[in-house]
Amino acid sequence: MPSARKREGVGLYERYLSVRIARHDAESPDHVALVITERDLLERGAYETLADFFEWAFEYARRVTVYVSVLDADAIPALRRELETVDAPREIAVRTPDDPSQADAPIQIGIGLGGKHEFTAAVRTLAESVDAGELEPDEINDERVENHLVFPSEPDLVIKTGAERLSDFMIWQSVYSELYFTDVNWRDFRERDFLRAVREYCNRSRRFGR
Repeated sequence: MPSARKREGVGLYERYLSVRIARHDAESPDHVALVITERDLLERGAYETLADFFEWAFEYARRVTVYVSVLDADAIPALRRELETVDAPREIAVRTPDDPSQADAPIQIGIGLGGKHEFTAAVRTLAESVDAGELEPDEINDERVENHLVFPSEPDLVIKTGAERLSDFMIWQSVYSELYFTDVNWRDFRERDFLRAVREYCNRSRRFGR
């Protein structure tokens, strides 16, 4: 957990939240996921906010995953070009429905790559292995499914901006994640909003399905 040091440009309330988190007995999230939309990225300053989000998140986490839901599949190539060049403190791996290779980078971004699509592709690959005689049906378990997911790592905290509703995102991986909904739209999302999510995460007692 990071120290609650004073950072240049950080407001008093943000410093207060940082101190509260630093003094909390619970661990901060190691893997933070963010759910935004294609429309969010059309707003002025959206990519700058995303770059800031990465900086905030890596004060606490070691991995960040971003899911961008899209309505217009034709927009995916342009979104990918923009997202691959975002100013970020760590390596970025961007995946789309046409690029199902497993992502293994500190920052993982999925564009229009929903959880149903990801899970179905993993099951199809396993079924093909069974059909080819390379795998027995009773050898299929959680670990084998996870090994064929594009984003195999499970997020500790999932932040959804703009509305309190679930999305088709990491439906396998986020089953035990803490979900944090904020009615703050992405264009207005600030560090204090992120820190509130982390503080809420620390305040919860995780049960992992128990």
